[in-house]
Amino acid sequence: MNEGKTRICELLSAKELAKKMSLSPRTIFRLRSSRRFPLPVCIGGSVRWRLSDIELFLDCDCNMAEYKLRKEFEHER
Repeated sequence: MNEGKTRICELLSAKELAKKMSLSPRTIFRLRSSRRFPLPVCIGGSVRWRLSDIELFLDCDCNMAEYKLRKEFEHER
């Protein structure tokens, strides 16, 4: 196992994420469907977004190409 590398990340529902971003939950799902938004994590029947992914996406000025590059770079480290 990955001893010493335990990562706990905060997960947000569409409703929580929408409130945080001043959008409607429907807009969150539209952005996801159009692939202009980070992919969620699906746990059972629940759909959640990692707060760290959303923060990175916002740091990239909502640019999916830059987000994907930075996400891949972080994954390699």
